[in-house]
Amino acid sequence: QVQLVESGGGLVQPGGSLKLSCAASGNIRAINAMGWYRQAPGGERELVATNSGGLTDYADSVKGRFTISRDNAKNTVSLQMNSLKPEDTAVYYCKANVVRRSLATNDYWGQGTQVTVSS
Repeated sequence: QVQLVESGGGLVQPGGSLKLSCAASGNIRAINAMGWYRQAPGGERELVATNSGGLTDYADSVKGRFTISRDNAKNTVSLQMNSLKPEDTAVYYCKANVVRRSLATNDYWGQGTQVTVSS
């Protein structure tokens, strides 16, 4: 089994900052990609940022404001979110594409952490 545990969500005022963290543990041989997704109330889950082999990709709506970083040795990924806007309010999910010791590969999701941007 593989577990992803997120932390760092909360309530912040517009213009503020938050940092999300995600740690993967369990039956892990390697991790191909790690990333963050979000789902606003009534909306679909959407990509926020990913890191795969050191290459990063961001949704247009967060470019210049969010930064994804990854520690391969610790199997962790974080998301630094600056200049937050009310429209960033959502549940944020960590996702990892994990190669297990058997060499089988699957996507795993964290439980989600709420980010609310409001004055």
